[in-house]
Amino acid sequence: MRRIALLGSTGSIGTSTLDVVAAHPGRLEVAALAAGRNRDLMLAQARRFRPRLISVSRAEDAAWIAANLDHKADVLHGMEGLKACALESGADTLLAAVVGAAGLASTEAALRAGMRVCVANKESLVVGGALMRQALEAGGGELLPVDSEHAALHQLLAGSRVPVREVRITASGGPFRTWSLERIQAATVDEALNHPTWKMGPKITIDSATLMNKGLEVIEAAHLFGLAPAAIQVTIHPQSQVHAMVGFEDGTYQLQVCANDMKLPIQYALLHPDRIPGPVPPYDWEASRQWTFETPDLARFPLLGLAYKALEAGGTAPAILNAANEEAVAAFLAGHLGFWAIQACVAAVLDGIPAEPAHTLDQVMEVDRRSRAAAATWIRHHAPTGTA
Repeated sequence: MRRIALLGSTGSIGTSTLDVVAAHPGRLEVAALAAGRNRDLMLAQARRFRPRLISVSRAEDAAWIAANLDHKADVLHGMEGLKACALESGADTLLAAVVGAAGLASTEAALRAGMRVCVANKESLVVGGALMRQALEAGGGELLPVDSEHAALHQLLAGSRVPVREVRITASGGPFRTWSLERIQAATVDEALNHPTWKMGPKITIDSATLMNKGLEVIEAAHLFGLAPAAIQVTIHPQSQVHAMVGFEDGTYQLQVCANDMKLPIQYALLHPDRIPGPVPPYDWEASRQWTFETPDLARFPLLGLAYKALEAGGTAPAILNAANEEAVAAFLAGHLGFWAIQACVAAVLDGIPAEPAHTLDQVMEVDRRSRAAAATWIRHHAPTGTA
């Protein structure tokens, strides 16, 4: 029986993870649940899966959940609650799905404790990739990706002794794949949230619209698989059926194919190396379909290019990139910035704060803080009149 601490249980990855757990009652159980402010859904999840430890963001929500639980559990809140869920719940597996840099400390702590860490939080590896690798080596546990593209690469690269020339991760292209530059520049929040393939939270959906999501995945792949930036390519594949490709020195490729359902990579990470039937039907090869592939246009999606720039710079540059993007996306969703200003803000902050070697988690979090402050200043100066 694998005992899971699920951080980010009320988001799209979290709810899909609980679907996988429910499909395998003899193999998976929930030891801890942590989430943000969706206390109603958290209470429903806690009543169903009965974890011994629960954490939410705010003290008042923790008190409300504790008063309404129908089983005995410790209910905590804040960053200490996240770490407690990871380390004090009796879990042997952490699924890290907290959005943003908030999940960094708990992920690192779980790796140092020797747990299996299934990382759906891109920022843990983007912001502190080198530190996560150090924690993994110190703890002797496992680090498995939950992103569909990285789970695909993990399968394609596992045990391979053949020299790899390049890897390719695919992107749906988001809602603006066929839009002109002028139309993209004027995109509204509702248009950016209208993803053609995936149903995700608002922040990651905006990142998909800008292709920053794919830029973060490029950085993540570099840390997960020890790849140079030039060896990681992005291919637009709007059908989202081929999730990754590996190219070998002889010019041949292997592809990983499955339905576009996040429960598949979640189950792969939780049950690895076992492969058993789960909540997603097998891929249907009888259905009529067409696959298309395109090269991303960096003029229309410049954030992808900025992610490569940050990866090349190394050190704290990806942390700067990520923090500025989080602030800019939040401002766009709140109506304080236009869509095209997201990339302008990120470019300005990335150019304005020098990158430095990353040595400690505290140092990286301080860079994260300074980058957010710089982004907030930029946003105030560039917000449309009456919105800041």
